[in-house]
Amino acid sequence: MIENQKIRPAQVIGPLGEPLTLDSLPPPTTTRWVVRRKAEVVAAVNGGLLTIDEVCERYGLTLEEFASWQRAVDRSGMQGLRVTRIQHYRDLYERQLKY
Repeated sequence: MIENQKIRPAQVIGPLGEPLTLDSLPPPTTTRWVVRRKAEVVAAVNGGLLTIDEVCERYGLTLEEFASWQRAVDRSGMQGLRVTRIQHYRDLYERQLKY
């Protein structure tokens, strides 16, 4: 277990370069997940503002759903979170792995 897990930053840098705080994150009642909101939540976890467990509880997400957001950002950036382009980016990534 991490000894300093209670020490958290007051803010992290968001996907568009703006500072993110707990107050500026999407509200817990969010039901419409646009690319920017997903990217903000991923940035909050990556920066240590929230844990994955806290995100899943706060937003009612499954671990698999959040993990898919993280993978999409890692592979293709914010564009990878676009629902209409998921298959395109998935195919592109799989082709890159083959070569």
